[in-house]
Amino acid sequence: VQLQACGGGLVQAGGSLRLSCAASGRTFYVMGWFRQAPGKEREFVAALSAAGGRAVYSDSVKGRFTISRDDAKNTVFLQMNSLNSDDTAVYYCAATSSRTVIYRTSRGYEVWGQGTLVTVSS
Repeated sequence: VQLQACGGGLVQAGGSLRLSCAASGRTFYVMGWFRQAPGKEREFVAALSAAGGRAVYSDSVKGRFTISRDDAKNTVFLQMNSLNSDDTAVYYCAATSSRTVIYRTSRGYEVWGQGTLVTVSS
């Protein structure tokens, strides 16, 4: 079982990036994104249940980021618009087979990707 994230890079403030994360080995009910900025704890960004059911966002990205998934390809995406310096972080995709709730904490996810770095220059 593996999650492979990609799409990070350097972007100017106000710009956009699209992250993707492909899962291999099994399917997951909820797939999501967390991020960790230098010197800070890992924080929840967004998550989405299967078949595009329910999306949950952190307040800091709501209205700017959009999470989506292609269940046929077992892939989750994070479209990030209006980026600012506070969005600079390593972004991790995460997944769980749990169907109870969409967790906003790391403990709710059992499989993690390797992280992709997003740097927003001001």
